[in-house]
Amino acid sequence: MSALQQLSLRNQLLAGLARKDFARLQPHLEPVELELRRVLIEPNEPIAHVYFHEHGYTSVTTNGQGSQIELGLIGREGMVGVPVALGVKTTPLQFFVQLAGDGLRMTSHGLEEVIDERPSLHRVLLRYAQVMNVQTSGTAFANAEHTVETRLARWLLMCHDRVDGDEIAITHEFMAMMLGVRRAGVTTAMHVLEANGLIEAQRGMITILDREELEALADNAYGLPEAEYAQQMTEGR
Repeated sequence: MSALQQLSLRNQLLAGLARKDFARLQPHLEPVELELRRVLIEPNEPIAHVYFHEHGYTSVTTNGQGSQIELGLIGREGMVGVPVALGVKTTPLQFFVQLAGDGLRMTSHGLEEVIDERPSLHRVLLRYAQVMNVQTSGTAFANAEHTVETRLARWLLMCHDRVDGDEIAITHEFMAMMLGVRRAGVTTAMHVLEANGLIEAQRGMITILDREELEALADNAYGLPEAEYAQQMTEGR
């Protein structure tokens, strides 16, 4: 991919790498379409590739007995496949595309080789792993301490951070699965947000109308992972 230019990338992790680190990764990167619901990493299966979203985002989920709950969200700010940077070959979690888009991918073996050669790149990926750890902890906190309305506000803000514009393509059924609640609970929460002018909901689409008030509703359920990202991925370089 000789035409691939670092400055033209939308993926913030790749775009922010030191030039020598990116130059070492560049020959391994290939473009890939990321279709809706495509599973990028299967639970307990060898991780073949890591992915860097340019558009769209991926859900990290845990699957129980007939249930699926989202633990994290990865968009153009990061990388799908952090376990590889930690020296792990498999993960019990599932990673699948929640919003279709495109990106770049490389083999896990290729990343391991570059990491061995470029300790500075490895340090960046380890800091990103810390960000994902904080995000997962934030999800656990939100699920334990906050109402469905607050959790929904947090989740919509996280999606909004990873799209262009104010429209988020999503169904009530899918939101219920991601938040680990009944569909009726999501519908009720959506009505509350709509009645207060925070969002507009149509079939398969949510439009953010008042982000400031949405952040106020999310309260301390939103913001900590985002601040950690800014510290680790920007200030930490």
